[in-house]
Amino acid sequence: MDTEMIERVGIIGFGEVGGIFGHDLAAAGSTVTVFDKLFGSSGHQRALQEKATAARVHVATSLEEMTNGVDIVLSAVTASSALPAAKEVAPHLRRGQVYVDMNSVSPDTKKQIGREIEKVGADFVEAAVMAAVKPTRMKTPILLGGARAAQMAEELRRFGMDATAASDRIGVASAIKMCRSVVMKGLAALAIESLFAARRYGAEDAVIASFARTYPGMGWDTGLPDALTRRAVEHSCRRESEMREVVETLKAAGMNYGMASATADLQKWLTAEMEARQMEYKSDSNFSWQAIADRLAEPIDADEEQEQ
Repeated sequence: MDTEMIERVGIIGFGEVGGIFGHDLAAAGSTVTVFDKLFGSSGHQRALQEKATAARVHVATSLEEMTNGVDIVLSAVTASSALPAAKEVAPHLRRGQVYVDMNSVSPDTKKQIGREIEKVGADFVEAAVMAAVKPTRMKTPILLGGARAAQMAEELRRFGMDATAASDRIGVASAIKMCRSVVMKGLAALAIESLFAARRYGAEDAVIASFARTYPGMGWDTGLPDALTRRAVEHSCRRESEMREVVETLKAAGMNYGMASATADLQKWLTAEMEARQMEYKSDSNFSWQAIADRLAEPIDADEEQEQ
């Protein structure tokens, strides 16, 4: 692999993940070009352009422009857009370019994306982002899969990223993430369902004390409920989409998927309840799961219903 492999980077999707990696890769010395369909939306264009200017990245007006001259393309879109984005960009890729899909989708979807990319002669590497990107940015652990995973991991580490090759086969890295999510996001869903109900009965202190006695050291009485609720609230809609992909992963393995499906349903409920009350997530030191639970327990205002 060329030692200058990652000096020219294209990014599809300029949301939270694409924005963070675009900013940090540019700061590390890469020439970064981004494409996001929302740059063409009057409701988002100004904010995205300001974000791009602050990040010192170039904005492409088309996928063809974004791919021109870059060595790798990072896809950081929504789970439902991962395969369509790959199909749309594939005709503009050339032999030798590497397409890295960073989206939270099932192993089978990663394999489909890989086939779309490889049939035009480009190389495909799957990436499984193993934690929230916002707190640790490029230090977020990432597992890679595919024939060039080891080489790509080495290149990404040169830029300060915590990248590890999980397998030379497509699907293993994403399977690790999907199976992990059954527990990690399932735990958050269980906590919300249990504690929000307990608070409505005035029983939350006793319930938390019971959890702390049964599972000492987990932090049930020292911040774990806040941490679990915060992540579920901040990324509610995205988590639902990811858990639907987890369901497909479990189905493909011939496993029961009831818990994963219920977690997706909980996230869907949480999104709907927040939208109905026009609640906006605020990441600040005053965050508390109790405040979220109390707000969701309030009846929906008639004016809010009319505005939906």
